[in-house]
Amino acid sequence: MPATILSPYISTVLLLIGSNAFMTTAWYWHLRYKEVPLWQVILISWGLAFVEYCLAVPANRYGSAVYSAAQLKTIQEVVTLSVFGVFSVVYLQQAMTVNQVIGFALIAAGAFFVFRAPL
Repeated sequence: MPATILSPYISTVLLLIGSNAFMTTAWYWHLRYKEVPLWQVILISWGLAFVEYCLAVPANRYGSAVYSAAQLKTIQEVVTLSVFGVFSVVYLQQAMTVNQVIGFALIAAGAFFVFRAPL
């Protein structure tokens, strides 16, 4: 595995944030451009997803040195919800509801138990 400048703890999270930014964009950017033909949306989204994979695969490779698979998946889900929340508010201009915040908080509570020592 090539050496990275940052520790695998940090580089994993940063790469996952980047990958999720691309994936969230790939899935939802077109909601503001409904006039774009679906076949073009699919091709553009595939291109964005390619970049997402180029970031996600190294994130998981580097992260596997310091995190378990369950921890990697948990980080991925928390990052996904965080990136989506920002994207939804900033790009789609959709306000977060109290129910969504509570739901995301419950998922974050689940993440706590994945990282906690065994009961």
